[in-house]
Amino acid sequence: MVTKNNNETLPLDDPFEWFERWFDLADSEGAASNAHALKYPNAATLSTTSADGSPSSRVILLKQWDRRGFVFYTNYRSKKAQELDENPRAAMLFYWRPLDRQIRIEGPCRRVDEETSDAYFASRPRASQIGAWASNQSSPIDSRDALLESYEHWESEFEGREVPRPDHWGGFRLSPRRMEFWRAGEARLHDRWEFVADDKTLEDGEWRRRRLNP
Repeated sequence: MVTKNNNETLPLDDPFEWFERWFDLADSEGAASNAHALKYPNAATLSTTSADGSPSSRVILLKQWDRRGFVFYTNYRSKKAQELDENPRAAMLFYWRPLDRQIRIEGPCRRVDEETSDAYFASRPRASQIGAWASNQSSPIDSRDALLESYEHWESEFEGREVPRPDHWGGFRLSPRRMEFWRAGEARLHDRWEFVADDKTLEDGEWRRRRLNP
């Protein structure tokens, strides 16, 4: 016999409130346990495509989010940045196995303004700031020793002064047009809720919501 899932009290029409509640749950569960899958609740798989439609995916860390979208940071010379500049459409997936939940987010993804990138870069540990200068992300390198030598060079270059943000490093914001919330159920009868907005309704905070078959 298949039992009913425990109902959750959730807002009916606001996917951002859904995201906040589920993210906070993953964050609190991760802090209260040693579950490796929840060590970084802000880890998400980001999928992009090149101009010719070739897909690629990698794990990124969500650093900021609000109703404008979901922000992560990277080297603008990296493969993901180049693909987003060519084709500014992306998908982001959060999966928290211990909670049996996932969130899918899809929409246009574009660079944030320089002030936002500057502010976040200034908040990073100094070692990470230097690392942004040392690594030409996604490009070939001869050896790890060469990478360490590059780090030592820039560490010496900025000794005794603040590390400025490189022009080739900054943020992207994925502005959602579709968000889907998935929760595992018995007999693979999962719960799925889809929220869809177009350019016109997104500014008004209005979303179309519907339940999907698993």
